Amino acid sequence: MIDTHSHIYSEDFDTDRSESIQRAKEVGVEHIILPNCDSGTLPHMLALEAEYPGYCHAAIGLHPTSVKENYREELAMLKSELERRKWIAVGEIGIDLYWDKTFLEEQIIAFQQQIEWALAYNLPVIIHVRDSFRETMEALTQYKNLGLKGVFHSFTGSLENAHEIIDFGGFLLGINGIVTFKNSGLAEVVRQIDLKYILLETDSPYLTPVPHRGKRNETAYTLLIANKLAETYNCSLQQIDDQTTRNAKSLFAI
Repeated sequence: MIDTHSHIYSEDFDTDRSESIQRAKEVGVEHIILPNCDSGTLPHMLALEAEYPGYCHAAIGLHPTSVKENYREELAMLKSELERRKWIAVGEIGIDLYWDKTFLEEQIIAFQQQIEWALAYNLPVIIHVRDSFRETMEALTQYKNLGLKGVFHSFTGSLENAHEIIDFGGFLLGINGIVTFKNSGLAEVVRQIDLKYILLETDSPYLTPVPHRGKRNETAYTLLIANKLAETYNCSLQQIDDQTTRNAKSLFAI
């Protein structure tokens, strides 16, 4: 299994990070992808990647909720990082209108700039969408048929949303602990999507799956999500593991 989205570098893991990673390895997680948020999270993420080379893989991006008045400075930092070294992806990027709509225009500018860099460096994108599906798809329109690839992280949309993403081309859907929430309805949607479009992710320390909901999430719980998907697709855990791992390795060139 591959956890394609984990903020395990965050302070939530400061007391037991190495133990948490050991637990992930014990249940069969062979890679963890670390999405960046902004210049403040970058040092912590890079330190973790350096500690676990070949296991933890850093992405570089400006999270939409980190787009503020100084977003151009943040983007300049990102550009210098892209020039400095190889990254696994550009992310996490996108549009978030759940908390604050003040910087919508700037979020779109930052999102599209980072997409252009992803295309220039031939990297996949990790897209964050919250209360912004239509705005996100509109921002993506001009990049259709240009070879853009990536994942819609924490997908919680309708079947119609899923088909729109898949029909765009190049995108997979990141499924996390929300699929285990009884009232989310996500399992019913996912059941109708070909497994070749699905990635496993935790979004640790957030979105903890049942039966640990309400507590800190961690990468070891990727197994709980995979088990739920095996139940959803009425197939073996091994099939979920094999296909989603294949999907992740192909997208992120691991």
